[in-house]
Amino acid sequence: ADTANVLEYADEESVVQTRFATTVLALLRAHLEAEGALPPGVRPLADAAHDAARALAAPLPAAALAAGQLTFLGTGWCHGLAQEAALKLREAAQSWTEAYPAMEYRHGPISITGPGRVAWVFGPLPTGLAEDVSTVGGTLVADSQVGAVDTALDPMADLVRAQRLAVVRAEAAGHDPDRPRNLTRSVILDSAASR
Repeated sequence: ADTANVLEYADEESVVQTRFATTVLALLRAHLEAEGALPPGVRPLADAAHDAARALAAPLPAAALAAGQLTFLGTGWCHGLAQEAALKLREAAQSWTEAYPAMEYRHGPISITGPGRVAWVFGPLPTGLAEDVSTVGGTLVADSQVGAVDTALDPMADLVRAQRLAVVRAEAAGHDPDRPRNLTRSVILDSAASR
């Protein structure tokens, strides 16, 4: 590599690595933005950072706090965010979570949805999905449901809400969200050795 990005200030202390995923995604978005290559529908990174502050202050969805099961959904690059959200809730809170591409969810996985279960959508809400979730008795959480498209949280900032949810659910269940059972830190970098 010709360039090293040392992020010593962002040392990941938690076994549940939330900084790593968001930092890598932010770095990728910054690179694509600098190259003028952001994919259609992906906003500038500054918008995501602004929205992250909003996500920290926003109340968490009550249905997601109490849900017996959560399914995270997304289309395009937001499917990766859905997978990350599901992983963090499984790791930190030992919650029953799944993740699917939003359109695939309708063809089988929706069968798990029902009362007391939540489908959380990152990014644009596919047409008809809200009705599908409602028909089977589930609750839909989608930031794009609230207000106009230009006021919706950036999907990466919405991941912050899911990370906050993981902490709250873990603590409510008596778990340490930073040190979940059966997990250890997989990567520990020694910054002095890497110089």
